[in-house]
Amino acid sequence: MWFTNITVYQLHNAPAIDSITLHETLQAEAAKPLGNTDAKRHGWTPPAGRASNAYLHESQGHRLLSMLKQQRMLPPKVVKAAVEEKVAEVEANEGRKVTRKEKTAFKEQITEELLPRAFIDSVKIDAWWDVEKNRIIINSGSRARCEELLDLLRETLGSLKATPLSTQTLPIRAMTTWVSDAQSRPANLQLGDKATLKAKGDDGKIAATQVDLDSDEIQQLLESGRQATNLAITIDERVSGVLTDSLQLKSLRFSDQLIEQADMTETKSDDGDDPIARIEADFFLMANALSDTLDSLIHMLGGETVREVAAEKGTRPDDSHPGEQIGGFEPNDALTPAAIQLSKTENGNITVTRLQRHFKIGYNRAQHLQEYLIHHGHIPNPYAQLTP
Repeated sequence: MWFTNITVYQLHNAPAIDSITLHETLQAEAAKPLGNTDAKRHGWTPPAGRASNAYLHESQGHRLLSMLKQQRMLPPKVVKAAVEEKVAEVEANEGRKVTRKEKTAFKEQITEELLPRAFIDSVKIDAWWDVEKNRIIINSGSRARCEELLDLLRETLGSLKATPLSTQTLPIRAMTTWVSDAQSRPANLQLGDKATLKAKGDDGKIAATQVDLDSDEIQQLLESGRQATNLAITIDERVSGVLTDSLQLKSLRFSDQLIEQADMTETKSDDGDDPIARIEADFFLMANALSDTLDSLIHMLGGETVREVAAEKGTRPDDSHPGEQIGGFEPNDALTPAAIQLSKTENGNITVTRLQRHFKIGYNRAQHLQEYLIHHGHIPNPYAQLTP
């Protein structure tokens, strides 16, 4: 039981429910076989598979549950071909044109006839409920699938408020800083050899793999205005993966020491051949490691947003940017007056690269200066036009 791609949601005012009640509630909404006319169906399934009838595994506040998504695979082109054949047959036999309403009726009829013969695609999606940290971590990089699982959990529990995890510092900003400025990297963070660099306002991107991210080529791309949207990282020497600009962790890998610890736990256990015991042991080790990893990552990114923390406390923050609430735009840089003066001579055309070159400073410092100039009205926001 090792997650490979995770999407993290923060829970707000999560319902208090004990493990026994939760298990019974999940079991009541268990996945049922698709009927002949069902196109798709969702339900809960034992995380350990057919070998178990347990719909919930819990260890020290870490809960493991799984959703089974079943869908009949009926290719649209198959239905379209059958409809066209039916239309041609009617027009030939009756000597008239088939109306649009009739075509729609044919499509519905043919779909209903073909569904029972269609293949069924089944996908199991695992979720980890961290009761202490009030998080739901879903083993999927697909937002759509994650929302399907959360919707099912809301229906099962009656209500559940969950929002995607967000942090004070945007991941894209932090990743760009870590790549461009080695001194800014936290001590427990190591960069890998993979990154995706994208230009602002441009769909073009560069996927760099098996490269030295401190090389001159990469630094030149950053100086030209590109930002890191994906970055391979290792945290605390225990968990590696690719951090995305949407705060997901993909292609997760766990340290050899952690895997060896799981193997040793299985060897020492009297239930070494028991798949349920194995999944519970692996899940507990993974959950502990990932919980620490997420705490470290959130700390690196300045903590959770004020808005989410306020939601936990039941208060309502104002609508200002989190940076304003923590002093992110305070004029605490000695170059601020000079940057303001420069903005007056450049007719408002002040890019991060321009600030870097003029003051001979790093990307992170230049970006903070640009944000200050934008926030205080010294220069227009060059990206405002990109906001729908």
